[in-house]
Amino acid sequence: MELIQLTPHSDVDPSQPLRAPGDILLHAYLIPNALNPAQLARRTGIPATHIKAFIADTHPITPKIALRLSLAFDTTAFYWLALQARYDLERAKPVVRAYRPLVD
Repeated sequence: MELIQLTPHSDVDPSQPLRAPGDILLHAYLIPNALNPAQLARRTGIPATHIKAFIADTHPITPKIALRLSLAFDTTAFYWLALQARYDLERAKPVVRAYRPLVD
């Protein structure tokens, strides 16, 4: 297992535009591989309704789904979870901007 070096200030490249994981799944993996949700469902065991929900941005990518996608597309599960985490964190920022850090 490969270890990933994380620090309290680890971040992703902010110059990259924020995209939903389902958008990346659709445009970087399904369309280029000529796959539809039903075909991906058969290959991964992920229900097609869940795949459609990821694409529609109504359901997050969970660890189990990340593992299945990593096997299907020769990526890592961490890649899918990191996409989801970045997306969730960026969407949550406007909600919590009013709070101050505990440490100055």
